[in-house]
Amino acid sequence: MKKLLFVLVILTVAGLCMPLFAQESKYKESEYYYFNVPIEKIFSHRLGYMVLYRKGPTDIARTFIPAKWFIDSDGKGEFIGIRSGREWPSMSVYYKNGEFSHIRLRVRTNRAHSTWGFVPLNVSIDEAFKDIEEIRLEF
Repeated sequence: MKKLLFVLVILTVAGLCMPLFAQESKYKESEYYYFNVPIEKIFSHRLGYMVLYRKGPTDIARTFIPAKWFIDSDGKGEFIGIRSGREWPSMSVYYKNGEFSHIRLRVRTNRAHSTWGFVPLNVSIDEAFKDIEEIRLEF
């Protein structure tokens, strides 16, 4: 009886310690990570988009995204249209190994939605779209 109890204790301890000696997971951790922020307003401009997003409970930040990122085949931008419903427009900024990779805008397909706006032609923000290579979000 004591031998049986001893064997059960050894097997239990071995079973509890086994995960400590297990091999590494067969799933590799991704080299990508992203930040997702809700869009308050997105303004269409001839050179791209000006996006206002929340950076806290009461603060709003602004970023500029060139239109060419969404046109080029190897562009850094992607539009995902969302229809009416409960989902709110958002912006996801992806990084690969700490460097900016690409951006996804989940926006309403209906341009009459309250999140869409247009920069008037007499307002000049052309300088804001020059030499943009990456997006760094403010928090």
